[in-house]
Amino acid sequence: MTNPPHIPVLLDDVLEVFARIDSGIIIDCTLGFGGHSHALLENNPNICIIGIDKDAQAREFAQNRLQKFGDRFVCVSGGFGEKIGEILDTYGERVKGVLADIGVSSLQLDSPERGFGFGSDTLDMRMDKQSSLNAQVVINHYSAYELQRIFRDYGEIREYKKMATLIATQRDKKPFESAKELSEFLQRHFKNPRIHPATLAFQAIRIEVNDELGELERLLKMAGNLRGAVFAVISFHSLEDRMVKNAFKEWGKSCICDTSLYKCECGSNHARGVSLTKKPKIASPDEINQNPRARSAKLRAFAFKD
Repeated sequence: MTNPPHIPVLLDDVLEVFARIDSGIIIDCTLGFGGHSHALLENNPNICIIGIDKDAQAREFAQNRLQKFGDRFVCVSGGFGEKIGEILDTYGERVKGVLADIGVSSLQLDSPERGFGFGSDTLDMRMDKQSSLNAQVVINHYSAYELQRIFRDYGEIREYKKMATLIATQRDKKPFESAKELSEFLQRHFKNPRIHPATLAFQAIRIEVNDELGELERLLKMAGNLRGAVFAVISFHSLEDRMVKNAFKEWGKSCICDTSLYKCECGSNHARGVSLTKKPKIASPDEINQNPRARSAKLRAFAFKD
């Protein structure tokens, strides 16, 4: 694999958000195949990047792709929710930027053996192939009540009870063995004129398998301690975007008094910084034409005070 197998989304917007950073370290929390990191390193010869990824295949490709930058690039194995704290503890105020592209890469989606796609002959969906939890375990061994929870909370599926019940009934006859089998089963029982009937279910299962919202929650908790840095997140569905939007709103509050108080008593100077994106940045029609998967991407950015 010599050519980049994944097109980085909202690349121009990412470069613009970090354009004022002229030195120090940028943490790429979701390194993937190094698209964003490559552009950032090329655009600014005075920054270093620490890239984090739990996918061994992605790390290997990114390391080969970015080796020309020498010691300006360091690759870290693991989930960003876990590793971000360690990196911030080590490098402190040298960290001037943090980027997280919270999505599945094109290669993961398009590789049948990874089990993310509707036509895959496996049922996996692990970003970290060393993890013990995969989609087959979720579908075939979670209780109907647990399936309801993930379809309701992570897929925001209206008919979450029906979906969980049908899957539980079917697997008792014969366990699901492939993503193709599961997607065809859902397509027979559910109709959606806008998207494939299995889309939201697959999203929910993937989030559960990879603890995606837990990772984002841990990242936001640690990011709240940044000083003099730009923090940017690219999200692909409403659950993630809502978490980021709410965090930015909280960080931007000047007054932290109880809302029941008649007037401010805290001094109203507690804002940690300002949001750089009143509305999220979204892909242009040209970008969507070149990369249809960019159509649901949203970029929000926040600048922390020193």
